[in-house]
Amino acid sequence: MSAIALVRATFADRAEAERIGRAMIEEGLAACVNVEPVRSLFRWQGELCEEDEAAALFKTRVGLAERLAERIAALHSYELAAIEWWTVETSAAVAAWIESATTVS
Repeated sequence: MSAIALVRATFADRAEAERIGRAMIEEGLAACVNVEPVRSLFRWQGELCEEDEAAALFKTRVGLAERLAERIAALHSYELAAIEWWTVETSAAVAAWIESATTVS
């Protein structure tokens, strides 16, 4: 088993999630991005909100997770981008692929 990081963020729509996901792969910060539709319920500025959004799960090296999150936030359309990251275990083969696909040091 080997450790990798997962970084999750929600976006205004699928197009934004895919645009930023593609940029993170091209910049070498993420090896893979999975995008899916979500329905979000949240409190914002005192109001209960419900929105259709897109969630993206980015796969990267543990050492790149915070840098990736900062870059996502810089490109994000929201005033406050909800971005979380955590470390998970995966197979040595998947970890090696993520290591080779993330080119930023």
